[in-house]
Amino acid sequence: MSGTVLAGTPIAVDFWSLRKAAGARLFFLSHMHSDHTVGLSSTWCRPLYCSPLTARLLHHRLQVPKCWIRPLEVGQSHVVGEVTVTLIDSNHCPGSVMFLFEGTFGTILYTGDFRYTSAMQGEPALRGRRIDRLYLDNTHCHPQRALPSRALATRQAARLIRAHPQHHVVIGVYTLGKETLLVELALEFSTWVVVSPWRLEQMRLLELPDVFTAEEGTGWIRAVDVTEICWDTLVTWNAQHPTIAIIPTGRPVKVTHPKIHLVPYSDHSSFEELREFVKWLKPCSIIPIVKDDMCQVYFQEYLSSAPQVLPDFTVSKPVQESGQQQSQRRGQKPTSLWKRALGSSVPRGVVYDSPEKNTEKPEVFTDVKVPQHYCEPALCPKERCTSHRGEKEELSGKQLGAAGAAPVSSEHLAPGLAEQYLLTPLHVLKQFSSQKFDQLVEDFLQKKDTHPEN
Repeated sequence: MSGTVLAGTPIAVDFWSLRKAAGARLFFLSHMHSDHTVGLSSTWCRPLYCSPLTARLLHHRLQVPKCWIRPLEVGQSHVVGEVTVTLIDSNHCPGSVMFLFEGTFGTILYTGDFRYTSAMQGEPALRGRRIDRLYLDNTHCHPQRALPSRALATRQAARLIRAHPQHHVVIGVYTLGKETLLVELALEFSTWVVVSPWRLEQMRLLELPDVFTAEEGTGWIRAVDVTEICWDTLVTWNAQHPTIAIIPTGRPVKVTHPKIHLVPYSDHSSFEELREFVKWLKPCSIIPIVKDDMCQVYFQEYLSSAPQVLPDFTVSKPVQESGQQQSQRRGQKPTSLWKRALGSSVPRGVVYDSPEKNTEKPEVFTDVKVPQHYCEPALCPKERCTSHRGEKEELSGKQLGAAGAAPVSSEHLAPGLAEQYLLTPLHVLKQFSSQKFDQLVEDFLQKKDTHPEN
């Protein structure tokens, strides 16, 4: 899933698991690709912010109720709760946007999926703006990922089609995206692009030029789902009429038939475009959106040397007093700011006012209680731990009461360490940790020996 909860903020972008969203109260959708809508369905019942075009697609395709969809105009600043957000066209697919967030946490730019162009440097919301954190689309963040511009890739596809004048052409696309390529090829060759009825309905919803039809035989260029292009379908199509297939993509793809052609047309930024973007923007820090691909090393020389505004991990006064009283009772010093920051991923103490004070429908999750202990099922050593039993079954009323009232079970190994370290997001640890993990464990165990639990 290509989404995240922004540390130190009430913001979640493309992240739809309420159980894992901790204290997030403001939910934003960057665009309608399926990997950004995992967990989003017709049962969603919290305010959701997106571009007007994405709002139409969201209701049309996923049947999310309109009363929860809050479309925000692109290019304008909007105040949502305690946050100011500006939507910027991300040049990725119809309706896709970047989010510029401003608040007590500083200034954050979340690119979502985007294709950089130099025209973005003229964007008023970004010109001369100090960016504390840049969440960057690092899909092609590797020096070997050289990609042409989409204009050049379109001309390459046109040359390929001209080289096969007697062939039908089938172009493999996803459910959303590459519409501009299809329109330009239709206009270049003065032909209809044949699509399925549901895709035609979507094209009309997107208000694209009238070059698409669902009538078979009216055009010799067809757009199909990319998964349909394989050996078997090419054999079938060529048995009926000479046919070539084109897959526009910037990713490595295994070609299974000699009449399948790859065109390096990508809706994600190339490596050189990413470098140009970061060099111009000069953010204080970079967080990759594709989490298993660390790309910061390529941009260190372009980062701003100005002090970064760190996330606000302040906890409420009752929690602070409780921690001090507990430390004094044990004869220990008050908990350090660093340790309080590590525990901030547990949703306690900070309460954000709902941005929907006058909404037509009331919030339905206000009475949900978050257990004080949360663990990943694959890592938890306790076989029957109720913290994650909700993955498979609902707790009974008696069990739910016990889970909300009882302290963390002593059968878990080092629960204090789990709250302070294991439950903290990795990027938070990288920003705030001043000790290595081995030293942290050693210090923790020494304290346990010196001050054993009663």
